[in-house]
Amino acid sequence: MNHVLSGLAANPALPSELVDRLIAVADTDLARDLADREDLSRGQAVALFSRDPECGVRLAYAGKLTAADVDPVAQPDTALALLDEGSGSPEWARLLAADPAVERREKLAACPGLPADVVDGLAADPDPGVVAELALWTTPETAARLAEHPHAGVRRAVAANESTPPDVLAALITGEGLPPARHCLVCDGEPTPFTHDPECPRPDCDLPPGASCDGSHESAVHEMRVAALRNPATPTEAVVGFADHPSTLLRWTLAAREDLPPQVCARLAADPVPGVRADLAENPATGEDVIRVLARDPDVPVRRGLARHPRVPLDVLTELARTAKVGATLLPRIATATSAEIEDLARSPDPAARMLAAQRRDLPPGTRDALARDPDAKVVKSVAPHPGLPEDLLRSMVDRHGARVLARVAANPGASPALLEFLTRQAPPPQKAFRAIARHPNASAEALLSCLADHEARPWAAVHPALPPRVIVDLLSDADVRVAEAAAANPSLPPAVMEDLVTGSDTPARTAG
Repeated sequence: MNHVLSGLAANPALPSELVDRLIAVADTDLARDLADREDLSRGQAVALFSRDPECGVRLAYAGKLTAADVDPVAQPDTALALLDEGSGSPEWARLLAADPAVERREKLAACPGLPADVVDGLAADPDPGVVAELALWTTPETAARLAEHPHAGVRRAVAANESTPPDVLAALITGEGLPPARHCLVCDGEPTPFTHDPECPRPDCDLPPGASCDGSHESAVHEMRVAALRNPATPTEAVVGFADHPSTLLRWTLAAREDLPPQVCARLAADPVPGVRADLAENPATGEDVIRVLARDPDVPVRRGLARHPRVPLDVLTELARTAKVGATLLPRIATATSAEIEDLARSPDPAARMLAAQRRDLPPGTRDALARDPDAKVVKSVAPHPGLPEDLLRSMVDRHGARVLARVAANPGASPALLEFLTRQAPPPQKAFRAIARHPNASAEALLSCLADHEARPWAAVHPALPPRVIVDLLSDADVRVAEAAAANPSLPPAVMEDLVTGSDTPARTAG
């Protein structure tokens, strides 16, 4: 692909007449880039679709095409995209339901608002993958009917569908009231009993590792139960018995459900598998008694999950911030803390507590500025991106804590051009800060020129509109194709250069590596 033309096609400042000229010579790669332009007119979209029908799906999902623009026989994939968006003709659905390509019938089965006769036809499709796709998205009535389908893979899709009636989901878990499944993905292609070798050497084999069937379709039944446990519409009483199931995956899936009774949470808190306990720790259904048990868990991922619990007590969260490596992130409990709670944390003698408060971005100015003067670098690093911080405080952070806070200071939305230039002059060269500065809307030409020295920051600097035009033009021939493409997408690229690039493409776009 021609990376410079690709960048130019995405350039928001590209004049409409130059867009027209690129459409006229577009190959598949360039057509894809042009299809993503937000300012593409309807006429341009139709012309681009005519030039390269393969971009029709992107144009359809972007709302740039209508049913009048598409021939469902010649462009079935674009027709499917419009049906998926609710913009296609019902007659298209009837036509595509008979398409010989299974993948198209599967795509059709996932489309909303299909005519009843099309739904009935897809429900009777000879390929179970098509029926399963229908089962995954269909209405409660059709889902209930497909719960009795003879293929276990279809039933698994019904179990995953949140529109499936709760009583049907319960029946899928227990099997009560449903005829036994007669087929599954394993016995469709292998004599039973069969267990799939996890190291299977066959390149065309699509069975999951370890999949097995002894005639009872045990792997498919297990997958169906996992899907039902993940489905919030499955009744609580139908799932709680899995807390003691020998399958780790079933217990792990159960631990994430937000409707668990306290006694089930208590049982899962003693599960031998750390991943089960970690998901339980993050689960809003987990009450304070179990939270305090999990706070003493020996596995760090469990305690880290507990830090993300939306109602974890603040005394527990403070301890977790100190011991569980929660990182510089706004935790749910802190996001919903009251003003009084935040003030208490901000005034705590414990830097872990102050660091939690410093992650909020709506702090009162006095609290914000006090945290900015904190002697602990982790606290300062957390508050550095807070809007409204005065420049003298931002500079003071750098003077006191140096490289530890540079990137976070550079991410402050109010950082001035002068401050960003000041950051680029710090020693040693602030690599992470360069990347934040190159993305910053306030970055000056001087700061951006410094950012070009960093390999990762270079593409971001190349697309920044404050970069001098002469530098942008030079970067069009950069050895790094990411940089060249970014420079071509820079809205400050001179219009005359844009025209020269388009003129050079007036034959079909050439490959440039």
